[in-house]
Amino acid sequence: MPQPRFPARGLYAITDGPRADLPDVVAQALAGGVRLLQYRDKTSDAARRHAEAAALKQLCDAHAVPLIINDDVALAAAIGAGGVHLGRDDGDVAAARAALGNGAIIGVSCYDSLELARAAATAGADYVAFGAFFPSPTKPHAVRASPDLLRQSAALGVPRVAIGGITPDNAPSLVEAGADFLAVISSVFAAADVRATAQRFARLYPFD
Repeated sequence: MPQPRFPARGLYAITDGPRADLPDVVAQALAGGVRLLQYRDKTSDAARRHAEAAALKQLCDAHAVPLIINDDVALAAAIGAGGVHLGRDDGDVAAARAALGNGAIIGVSCYDSLELARAAATAGADYVAFGAFFPSPTKPHAVRASPDLLRQSAALGVPRVAIGGITPDNAPSLVEAGADFLAVISSVFAAADVRATAQRFARLYPFD
């Protein structure tokens, strides 16, 4: 099966595992309009992580949504994921590209740095991620980024992802500043109604 295409913009949901109901809440999020999904699990249980990622790949394929693996090029390759997201200490774009192929989606965390984003784009990253824009329950000590970064990075020519404490209420300011994707963890996966919350985010990009 060919990989789902890289969407132009929209809600980028990031899982918050491990959790027993992961397939169910991901299915709800996908039904709500998620355009990219990232599997993020920082534990060392390789067998469970492989099984979960493979299951999420099937769910994502059914919705034509690319599955991105957080920080683990080998796992992305093993399950045929759509791509990988690289943080500060997770290897470089060239190595990930060599392992995953030219069609893979490779994203890079750039925190509050336009220089990191410029270097990532030059290296061939498919998107750059900035944040945290607001206080983040997932990373309470994360550096804070300014919405001006989204405007300043427009000239890089790659999609820009905003992350960090984003809710349906504070997200419009980031969309207005140029965020192509809103990367969200807690606001979606800790919501009482995952599908409805995903729909609220999805409606911020009404022409997709």
